[in-house]
Amino acid sequence: MKIAILGGTGKEGAGLGLRWLKAGHSVIIGSREAERAQAKASQLRAQAGGQVMGMTNAEAAQAGELVVLTLPYTGLARTLPEVKGACQGKVVVSAVVPLTFEGEPLFSPPPIGSAAEEAQQLLGPGARVVAAFHHIAAHELASLEHPIQCDLLVCGDDQAAKRQVIELGTSMGLRALDLGPLSNAGQLEGLTALLATINRRYKVKNAGIRITGL
Repeated sequence: MKIAILGGTGKEGAGLGLRWLKAGHSVIIGSREAERAQAKASQLRAQAGGQVMGMTNAEAAQAGELVVLTLPYTGLARTLPEVKGACQGKVVVSAVVPLTFEGEPLFSPPPIGSAAEEAQQLLGPGARVVAAFHHIAAHELASLEHPIQCDLLVCGDDQAAKRQVIELGTSMGLRALDLGPLSNAGQLEGLTALLATINRRYKVKNAGIRITGL
């Protein structure tokens, strides 16, 4: 699959790109600046091989078969209107978490409930938004020498879109669990804030979630 990662020059986007390249997918790194995206694509190619290129976010959204959002939360309102047309009919994975690292609380969801629901609102009903991949640490993603030590938690309103995202997770070696509708995305995004707190308190970089009893 050809996967476009908007905001892909950051640690989370780059880590996901590495894992998907390793799994045999082709990756398009998107950025506000094409030069930054191309430089990151060259870096990922050197690390994992495979087919990877860099483009602007708008170009990446147009070229990708599936679009992944790893933008900062504050970038959603600026970026999504310009890629709205390119995202119609496509699965759009939101890995965005509204975190505030200056002051409290750490997790600051928007009035609508979650970044994923805001992405759906900005992109319109033609985009098939699924919330996933927030809580898998960038450090864990980038450590290609070992499997990822956590589950993938997914929620969304489009069942076929969720299945496609679950297949993407499975290709990375993850066990994926369906957490229901997109209205559950706020709780899912909040887990990422808890994991960030654990990382800081215990001075680690890769705290994760595994669901027991299944």
